[in-house]
Amino acid sequence: MGAPPGYRPSAWVHLLHQLPRADFQLRPVPSGFAPQEQEYQQALLLVVALAGLGLGLSLIFIAVYLIRFCCCRPPEPPGAKSPPPGGGCVTWSCIAALLVGCAGIGIGFYGNSETSDGVSQLSSALLHANHTLSAIDHLVLETVERLGEAVRTELTTLEEVLVQRPELVAAARGARGQAEAVAQQLQALAFWRGVPLSPLQVAEDVSFVEEYRWLAYVLLLLLELLVCLFTLLGLAKQSKWLVIVMTVMSLLVLVLSWGSMGLEAATAVGLSDFCSSPDTYILNLTQEETGLSSDILNYYFLCNQAVSNPFQQRLTLSQRALANIHSQLQGLEREAVPQFPSAQKPLLSLEETLNVTEGDFHQLVALLHCRGLHKDYGAALRGLCEDALEGLLFLLLFSLLSAGALATTLCSLPRAWALFPPRNPSASCSGSHLSEPLLRARLEPEPPPCSFPGCQRRPH
Repeated sequence: MGAPPGYRPSAWVHLLHQLPRADFQLRPVPSGFAPQEQEYQQALLLVVALAGLGLGLSLIFIAVYLIRFCCCRPPEPPGAKSPPPGGGCVTWSCIAALLVGCAGIGIGFYGNSETSDGVSQLSSALLHANHTLSAIDHLVLETVERLGEAVRTELTTLEEVLVQRPELVAAARGARGQAEAVAQQLQALAFWRGVPLSPLQVAEDVSFVEEYRWLAYVLLLLLELLVCLFTLLGLAKQSKWLVIVMTVMSLLVLVLSWGSMGLEAATAVGLSDFCSSPDTYILNLTQEETGLSSDILNYYFLCNQAVSNPFQQRLTLSQRALANIHSQLQGLEREAVPQFPSAQKPLLSLEETLNVTEGDFHQLVALLHCRGLHKDYGAALRGLCEDALEGLLFLLLFSLLSAGALATTLCSLPRAWALFPPRNPSASCSGSHLSEPLLRARLEPEPPPCSFPGCQRRPH
């Protein structure tokens, strides 16, 4: 099948499409896009389950590491004031992990923007296609009503005026029959009228879902950014309570990162399957939802020389009928007006109606050509399969970097806060450094009493 103009499956689509797929029984599943089949659904759920497995392994590793750190730590020698060896390395590794997480956040913002741009392009293409289909329906309805009004008024008046000339009445009736035939042919051109599937509704649903998806990722990115910044602040200030709070928040964001990674991976795999060969699935789905004939759908979705225009015959018959009406009206004008001057007014009105109808007919021919709707189809595929898929891959990279950075941070933070110097409890109770000299003065020992003659104690 022919690809839409300007769209070719990217290397990422081919790479993801070649990845093996399996169901819950680990049986191979074909990589064709079939979301209605249970085996394919299980294959995508298995991708999500792999992210859950990664989360479980990460939590187990972190728990084992922290238990080993807490329970297997060698006792400190009494009176030791110097920090244990490797303390600076632990702190700097934690800082490096947080900086990697911040870089991942930047990648996540870019990926979220790219995904939003791709979905916006999809919505714009759907809205433009809806405008084209609505314009076709409107032109057909307007033209049919105009021709019906001309048949009911001007042609009826003309027949009444020419009643004394049977041959002229026959010519007027011939024009009436041609006009009714044109109206009948044009009514069949409004192929989308009464179809339950509306591109406008699809575009609104896609925009609604995308709005909440974009907002959810922005909140996730901002949450992780705040966790990274406050963790760095806690390390710089050596604030144990802030580091403990950020450790709990890091655990929460770690779970969210692995969850988003599973959704992103499953969506990217399914989208690559769809984008590798979209025509077949779109044709079958549209035919099922709309009930339109395969000739019409093949013409607009494929739009190549191998597929003929299904409306060509009706357009040709309508054009010939309009030309016949035009020639008949010219003949009536030459023969009837000199003998029946009152026939000039309905004839002029019919000529004006015919000229407007021919203009709308040429516009209708341009709208019915497959170029416009096929261009919208290509724009929708480019937005979904290029920008949106690229954004998903950047979001997947963000989730991967975030999960690795947060796991490293969770392993490093307990060792880092163990190196913080203990706070002076008296200073913390007094709340001022001015109490420290007084405290030292109170703790100084009293001088011994004089025990030899001539010694006098000086008053304080």
